[in-house]
Amino acid sequence: MTAITKTSPPGRAIRTIALIAVALLMSYPLLWLVSSSFKPEQLIFSEAGLIPSAFTWSNYADGWSRLGVPFGAFMLNSAVICILSIVGNLFSCSLAAYAFARLEFPFSKIAFALMLVTLMLPFHVTVLPQYIVFQSLGLVNTIAPLVLPKFFAVDAFFIFLLVQFIRGIPRDLDQAAEMDGCNKYQIFFYIIFPICRPALVLVAIFTFLWTWNDFFSQLIYLSQVERYTAPLALNLFIDATSGESAWGMLFAMSVITLLPLFILFVIFQRQIAEGIATTGLKG
Repeated sequence: MTAITKTSPPGRAIRTIALIAVALLMSYPLLWLVSSSFKPEQLIFSEAGLIPSAFTWSNYADGWSRLGVPFGAFMLNSAVICILSIVGNLFSCSLAAYAFARLEFPFSKIAFALMLVTLMLPFHVTVLPQYIVFQSLGLVNTIAPLVLPKFFAVDAFFIFLLVQFIRGIPRDLDQAAEMDGCNKYQIFFYIIFPICRPALVLVAIFTFLWTWNDFFSQLIYLSQVERYTAPLALNLFIDATSGESAWGMLFAMSVITLLPLFILFVIFQRQIAEGIATTGLKG
């Protein structure tokens, strides 16, 4: 009797069926969200199925203008913050990583160790000091507290990721550039930076994902509804005091908010896999 292995046709079929079952199980909450966005309010929590018994587009139409400001304005606010954060992280984190990986300066190892220690520092520890600083500068209720730190290499994870990548680049390229008369800045901008494209794409994607989904820091610094981002706007559909929350509109706008993330993943899924592979295995 032939044993069933993973490489045999029965084994592959069983493995495929198991993966499909797990995928459907994991994606059920997302599918339920999309399905509920098309249901009338009274049917959302009374039906557990994915196929609505009654279909409506009103949740999207009403939710788009429910808050007095078109929901597209909140999406635009989030997009502006994400784009500026990406530019800041790509510029500052790559420069910091280049300094740690290639340049010799006093206390470089100690500085690198301290940078790694900040990875273990909870975000909530620095919230109050940062808020006091930005409040004293009159920058509260603007996007500056959310964007400005990105231009000063505050994301230690991205610095470490880029350091690992740059250390894998042969130093012969630096030496050849120096022989051609390039200085340190020219070596970085003309050689190191272009070669780091896979890692930089990964930094940009993760910066977008984390910034787009951010709620806590945006809730702290933004107080005017017109300046709210998409996550803050979604919270306005929930009324915890009266209990009369607009769940249908909330789910509809949640689907719209998730669309940029879904599109980003579909377009850059290969780059995400390549970036993780090329940065995570270098010592």
